[in-house]
Amino acid sequence: MPTVLRWARHRAFFYSNEGDEPPHLHVRSADREAKIWLSDMTVTVNFRFPAHELSGIIRHLEAHRNDVLEAWHDYFGD
Repeated sequence: MPTVLRWARHRAFFYSNEGDEPPHLHVRSADREAKIWLSDMTVTVNFRFPAHELSGIIRHLEAHRNDVLEAWHDYFGD
């Protein structure tokens, strides 16, 4: 479960067995977790994050999209 980013209470990571899926991240904070596709920043799974917090998460990920995609491709070799 490589961690790519940490900020505030959030941790962005991917599961090492999900390389067959399009590039995405999971973001976890306490008992909340979301799965976000990096191609268009679509939230595909949301467990307990309120909408306003998801908006902030997406803005943060967009600001770091190149670094996150590079980490994905470095890890999975795509």
